[in-house]
Amino acid sequence: MSLNGQGFALLDLPEVSGEILDSYEDLPHDPYMGNGTRYKRFSQYRLSWNGEAWDFELLPHRDYTAFKDFNPVGGGYKRPYEPIQVDFTSLIGHGAGELNLSTDTDWQINVHQNRTIASREKSGVLTPEGVHQDGHEFVMIAVLRRTEVEDGQTRLWKLGADEPFWTGVLEPSKAVLIDDKAVAHDVTDVQPAGDQTGKRDILIVAFSRWEERWYGDDHDQAALSDTASTM
Repeated sequence: MSLNGQGFALLDLPEVSGEILDSYEDLPHDPYMGNGTRYKRFSQYRLSWNGEAWDFELLPHRDYTAFKDFNPVGGGYKRPYEPIQVDFTSLIGHGAGELNLSTDTDWQINVHQNRTIASREKSGVLTPEGVHQDGHEFVMIAVLRRTEVEDGQTRLWKLGADEPFWTGVLEPSKAVLIDDKAVAHDVTDVQPAGDQTGKRDILIVAFSRWEERWYGDDHDQAALSDTASTM
């Protein structure tokens, strides 16, 4: 598979383990995004092609820093998160293979493990930054579980467009791959399907070429000073 002419593709995910699903149950609360409805862990890797498959090097843990141009809510300052505790590399490798990543360069990836909850008192806010690009080359948004929630429509937008060109609800075991340089996206809030608190568990993987990496002191300095990013 590769991205279609509109810059995206839908993907069936391999089965994930009970250990991975269980790891969402104790995610720390995210105080920065989601209006109190998000829980999160975060890790970063370097991908290197060994001739047959991608090797994953877990990078020393750092705070997450995003450019304010891409995320006016969560960009321009450091966001400390706890590192991911389970092994998502087979799932990420599946997405990388479907993206047909160039093997002529190493890649740096940001991996976001997120849970959003929704209750009668408060909707689950999925993209408080609105319609946006993440600032990388490719993005994979993978939905692993939806429990007692409704809505949460993923919408894809041509840059500067007034309406999305694709809208759909990603069900569990489905993912969307996006050309982040050409396509913007957002997701509508999730609502509770009943009286119980609902939840939506996802994995977001952002792929950047190593020379354009979102990692290290140089990246942090640029993001914190609002220096233009690599897009």
